[in-house]
Parts: sequence; structure tokens; C-alpha cells
Amino acid sequence: MTTRKLFGTDGIRGTANRPPMDAGTALRLGQAAGRFFNRGNHRHRVVIGKDTRLSGYMIEPALTAGFIGAGMDVMIVGPMPTPAIALLTRSLRADLGVMISASHNPYEDNGIKLFGPDGLKLSDAEEAQIEALMDAPDLAAGLAAPGRLGRASRIEDAPGRYIEAAKSTFPKGRSLEGKRIVLDCANGAAYKVAPTVLWELGAEVVSVAVAPDGLNINRECGATAPAKLAAMVIERRADLGIALDGDADRLVLADERGQIVDGDQILALIAGSWHRDGRLRGDGVVATVMSNLGLERHLGGMGLKLHRSKVGDRYVAERMRETGCNLGGEQSGHMILSDFATTGDGLVAALQVLALLVEEAKPASEVCRRFTPLPQKLVNIRYTGTSPLGDPEVERAIAAAGDRLGERGRVLVRASGTEPLIRVMAEAEDEHEMHATAEGLAGLIRARAAALATRKVEAAE
Repeated sequence: MTTRKLFGTDGIRGTANRPPMDAGTALRLGQAAGRFFNRGNHRHRVVIGKDTRLSGYMIEPALTAGFIGAGMDVMIVGPMPTPAIALLTRSLRADLGVMISASHNPYEDNGIKLFGPDGLKLSDAEEAQIEALMDAPDLAAGLAAPGRLGRASRIEDAPGRYIEAAKSTFPKGRSLEGKRIVLDCANGAAYKVAPTVLWELGAEVVSVAVAPDGLNINRECGATAPAKLAAMVIERRADLGIALDGDADRLVLADERGQIVDGDQILALIAGSWHRDGRLRGDGVVATVMSNLGLERHLGGMGLKLHRSKVGDRYVAERMRETGCNLGGEQSGHMILSDFATTGDGLVAALQVLALLVEEAKPASEVCRRFTPLPQKLVNIRYTGTSPLGDPEVERAIAAAGDRLGERGRVLVRASGTEPLIRVMAEAEDEHEMHATAEGLAGLIRARAAALATRKVEAAE
């Protein structure tokens, strides 16, 4: 199979106006993906959405030109959450959906995510085939004849479609009346639709980070920086704080005391509720290798399994389909509820939590704390040149650390799918042992990375 070079764990991502996140690459991607999805004799269509980054104004028209050149009609929806694009791709019977977003990254970055006609993110194999088309010398030869060019139009009712779809996931007959909610939209794609959904369900909404200017997306706000949200929850005496990220596919909560609730706790909460109601399909829940061992033990206590996948919500979705589970997610806050959506949807997941707050009539601090997590530490190590993973000394140290912890904890060392980073994660029942394990491995990997970099320089000289 062709190796992917542009696509990472969540589409193509990079610094805006620099390859691969430049207009030229976006044009070729539109041409190649348009050719790839030109199947059958019907009129082919693509939905394009984006978040609020300034560079979206550059990438959107470049993609549009590429798709039109490939003979596809383009439906533009403007700033909308990633899950809304997955939804619209299916409901509008499009052949392809595109989301222009770098998720939780700062405004300097941008990205392109692709969805098939089923609303699911493309597989590694499909992405590799599109990459091969982008590099093919006959790419231009396969484009549409002048009379077969596509057309572009704007879908004006797209926000309303998503708002109603999100509201429909909240239990009928219940209301958020009397609930005060602080909502942080990260100055991102959900800045209009998310407050509307909560307000129309009856809540008093205190909106935060809903004034995007193209440069402030995720800046000291949103799911990756929830400190201000937590403070606002206490200040306004709110029942719950909800933080979305730039494209609203992930969720972090703050209870009424300002304590942060991560994705593992949210998974445990929804899993317990659905299991009790007979709504949880499969024999458990899907989460990634990063999820806390405490979650796995908690689910085991209910007779449920934790199926682990690679990091990345599309790998969670693939594992869900393999196991028949209808609930999966990541510690970082991606929540996939396949009864309602084909990809992570932070707002829909938040509505499931709010439904439980209404049902149990208890404070969020009681409802949202389902298990005590094991102490966990993550260390990121940046390297240049050759990755230190695969080095015999490093591999022996990783294996030895895992053997020492045994059933008392876990060690995970992996390469980032988007940056030249090695991520070292250790968790253990004993906090001191956890710190010692993580720092010991991180120190060795730093040293080996430096040695490899030096060796490469010396070889070049």
C-alpha cells in the first residue's frame, strides 16, 4: 500500500500558507479527492465547512476551485462544527465532506479533514490513494471538460439543520430550565450554534469565547485551556461549565466547584447511564491507549470491557464498528456517540451529561465523578532527524519499566502522528513510582535522541 506522507492521524495539518497547508496543495487535494470520489453517472457534490481561522479564507476557495475543476458541485456552509459537516454530508447526499480546521491548535495552523458519503472519516488506505493521485503526472488530464465543470453554492440553512439535529438527541419531555451553564466555544466553529442549542432547550447560557476574529481561536480558552471556564463557573454560580475546542468535536467539563472533568470521566458517566437503561451496545466502551487504567477498572466493575484503539478519534470510530460498541472516546474529550453522530461531537456529548444532571437532580460534582483515576504523567520529547523509537536500549528500557509496574500500572511510549515528538506516558497506583518511571524513560529517550542527532551531523560532515 502507498505510504501516506501528507495525511496524519486527523487529516492534513500544518502551518497556514506553508506547504502542505498552502493554496497550491489545497487545490491539488480538491482535484485529486474530486477525481477519487467521481463514481457513477450522477451529479457529484461536496460539502465544505470550516472553523474561524483567518487562513480558512485562503484554503476554502482553493479547495473549491479544485473540486469544481474535477467536476464536483460545491456546497459551502461557512463556520460550522466538524460533526455538522459529517451530518450534512449524509443528509445532503454528498459524495464527500470537507472540514477546514486544525482542531485545538492555535490560529497559525490549519488542517483539512475528509469525510466519505457515509459521514465517516476516510481510512488510511483511501487517504494514501488520494495522495498518490495528487502526485500523479496525469492529475490534470483526468479533470473535467469545460462543459462538465462543477458549480458552487452556499447552504444558508446549514446552522439550523445542525441545531435541530443536536436538540433531538436530548431526551424528549425534559428541559434545561433552571440550569445555568457557562459555555466556552473557543472562539471557534460552534460560536453561534452551541449557545442557541442550549438556550432553546431552556438553559440560562453564559457564553464565553464567542467573538472570533480569525486570530483568537483556542487562545487561552476552549477544551485545551479550561481554567477561565472553571473560574467563571464559580463566579456565576453555574451548574456546569462546558468547553468545546476550535471545531467542537471534543469536550471538557467543569463542575459547580470549578473542578475539571476529562473525557475518561465523561465516558464512564455516559457508559453507566446507557448500560443501566439497556442502551449500551456491544460489551463495553472503546477508548484509546491513553485512557486511564482507572476507567478500565471502573468499567470492569460493571461487567464491561474497555476496548483500546490507537490515538485519534477516527481509530476510535473504526474500533467501535469492529466491536459493535455505540460509545467511544478519548481522554482529551473526543466523544463518539454513534447513535447520534459518526464522529466526535462535543455538544451532543454535553447534552447527554446535562440529561443526567436533570434526571438525578444532584450537583455535577457528584454526578460526574465516577472513578478515581490512577496518577498519570505525560512527557513530550521533541527530536530532530531519526526517531529514537526502535533503538534497542530504548526498547529494553520500555519493556523493563512495564515489567516492574506489572498490574499496578502501565507504560506507553509512542510517536506523535502530527509532530516530531515522542510521547511518554506512565501511570501507577503509587504517584512516586509513576513519576520515577515517566522521568526515567523520558531522560533516556532524550539522551538517545541527542546521540542520534549528533551521529547524523557527524556523518554529514
